[in-house]
Amino acid sequence: YTGLTVAEMSDLRLRMRNVGGAVRVAKNKLVKIALEGKDCQSMDKLFFGQTALIYSEDQVAAAKVAVEFSKENKKLVILGGAMGATALDAAGVVQVSEMPSREEVIGSITGMLIAPASNLVGALSSPASNIAAIISTVEDSKAA
Repeated sequence: YTGLTVAEMSDLRLRMRNVGGAVRVAKNKLVKIALEGKDCQSMDKLFFGQTALIYSEDQVAAAKVAVEFSKENKKLVILGGAMGATALDAAGVVQVSEMPSREEVIGSITGMLIAPASNLVGALSSPASNIAAIISTVEDSKAA
């Protein structure tokens, strides 16, 4: 994040807060100590120079915000990341950002669950409307 202004960092922090995440700047030595013995310890080689941690409960949301912000502002360079125990390089973070977010997945599952019910309602109401149309046509032909 070398060269980012306070306003740009504030914008990044706000975007992350909006998706339930955060941006933290920490000493690289402390981050390496915190990673010792963890599943994603292989990430420790990414912490050199000025680095910031961008994270959220929804890893895809954090990746989306980071990649989008880095495209708009070339001063933010993505070095890598982690998704659970899997360490990712910069290309891996970009691939994760292209995945659907948690909310998008929930929405599509909800749509799939509701679709059969709405199709059933349409199928059940269709014969009744067809019968009503036939009766109306028969009455009109008798009246004529």
